[in-house]
Amino acid sequence: MSNDIQVQSPTPTSPADQWQELVHKIDRHVQGELGQLTGGMSHIHGMLVYLDWLSHLMVSPGKQLDVVKGTLEDAQQAAANLMQANPSATCCTDPRFSTPAWQHWPYNLYAQTFQVMERAWDRATRDVPGVSHKHENVATFAARQWMDVFSPSNVPWMNPDVVNATQDEHGLNLFRGALNWVDDLHRIAHKLPPAGVDQFTPGENVAITPGKVVFRNHLIELIQYSPTTEKVHAEPILIVPAWIMKYYILDLSPQNSLVKFLVDQGHTVFMISWRNPTSADRDLGMENYRVDGIMAAIDTISAIVPERKIHSVGYCLGGTMLEIAAATMGRDGDERLGTITLFAAQGDFTEAGELLLFINHSQVNLLEAMMAEQGVLQGSQMAGAFKLLHTSDLIWSRALKDYMLGQRDKPNDLMAWNADTTRMPARMHSEYLNKLFLHNDLATGRYEVNGAPIWFTDIRIPCFAVGTISDHVAPWKSVYKLHLLPLDITFVLTSGGHNAGIVSEPGHSKRHFQIRHRAADERYIAPERWQAEAPHQEGSWWPAWENWLVAHSSGLTALPRMGLPGQKKKLPDAPGDYVHEQ
Repeated sequence: MSNDIQVQSPTPTSPADQWQELVHKIDRHVQGELGQLTGGMSHIHGMLVYLDWLSHLMVSPGKQLDVVKGTLEDAQQAAANLMQANPSATCCTDPRFSTPAWQHWPYNLYAQTFQVMERAWDRATRDVPGVSHKHENVATFAARQWMDVFSPSNVPWMNPDVVNATQDEHGLNLFRGALNWVDDLHRIAHKLPPAGVDQFTPGENVAITPGKVVFRNHLIELIQYSPTTEKVHAEPILIVPAWIMKYYILDLSPQNSLVKFLVDQGHTVFMISWRNPTSADRDLGMENYRVDGIMAAIDTISAIVPERKIHSVGYCLGGTMLEIAAATMGRDGDERLGTITLFAAQGDFTEAGELLLFINHSQVNLLEAMMAEQGVLQGSQMAGAFKLLHTSDLIWSRALKDYMLGQRDKPNDLMAWNADTTRMPARMHSEYLNKLFLHNDLATGRYEVNGAPIWFTDIRIPCFAVGTISDHVAPWKSVYKLHLLPLDITFVLTSGGHNAGIVSEPGHSKRHFQIRHRAADERYIAPERWQAEAPHQEGSWWPAWENWLVAHSSGLTALPRMGLPGQKKKLPDAPGDYVHEQ
């Protein structure tokens, strides 16, 4: 591992420096403890948003009248729907109130009254004169979260499905729900995985594609997968997953493993498995992940398969780091990459979706204080923010099933992977939030590598990019910004979200996608026009991507060696050791 890029804080020498260091430590400690109490959310930023919204609403009588008028009209329409027992009422289109029982009195009254209030709050937090755009988005988001808390679907005696189940089962559903609740509390207290997911273990029933770890340093294990064909395509594939979670989302069960799919099509596949950092790794930064991660993997692959271009693939944050590495290699004249593929990866963070609601100077300061105390950002702390983006699906609907209906969803491999969280080094996460999210250095030419800025236009290799239609982490229009660059790009927009849209194996039901190629010298078109004009296809996008890889390869060749020549250090078989670290 490269230690020369780690920066230690200088020891204060003068009394003034020592005093400032003490002041800094006191503030960081207090703010870190506060962050633990608030779940990592900045209460100060919340108060500023509230004051901005409320003070401007109070001096906007026209907006107040508009809210009252709209609410009265909604209430009038709801009353008409109730009087006519209108089956096309809006409660039928809300998944929380979609079962037939919600169409009967008094439950239809509960549902429609709630929706009138929900739309009133949405109207009250939007288009208030003088409120900043970002504060407006936060206020609307917060109002939606609070309204979700009071939804009648979450109140047992106001939810007909719960009432009917309780009558039919004589309360056994509530008894089972209480047991589920106690079990969940026990698991949280003892830091155990969610119920059922422990039946999925890497190396046993997930992450079981045969292979071998061929390189290891302090940060990564590089896995080379065993071929299953007599010959392979000449150019190897390097996959760079995000280190926010474990790598094996791309090698789940055999039927939905992207790695197995590629190997069975005759590709030589290498995968980075990131180490789960501890507090001792607090000084690992973005540059460590580039040098000791991606570049170390490229060096190893070039030694195993010499004189071959590499098909590089990056997913989420791994894709962002791959863009940084590819731009640096282009700037420095390193031509070892043949193509670049990006799965739900962003380089420009100006439209990074609802995740931006949690990224501001106050929030980042609080997170940095927490990480200063811990050395890392815990996976559970990060998972909480992601859950807030989908409260209806990830919190309330689960509470309804588990605790009110007494039903446990049968866990699957994707759920098990999602529960297998990792940590983030303090320095790396601070650099990521500040340089990318807050200041967007990467998209504005201010991001420096080795003392000089890098720019995306130095990436001159063909690009294949995938965006997913319902992605709240990397919205597809943000991923689409790659079209602003003079790239030869093939873009795919697929159904699903940030994870399920990528794990989209052939044969997966209800999958569809759009795909379109643009040459480097063609003019830019807006994403809305692209979406309207790009051809639609049913099924998985994986075969289309694999065909693209073949089209950018140089033919079949003999099987490559497994591992580095002359390797004496004994390394484990896939999935390696790092994937098991908790």
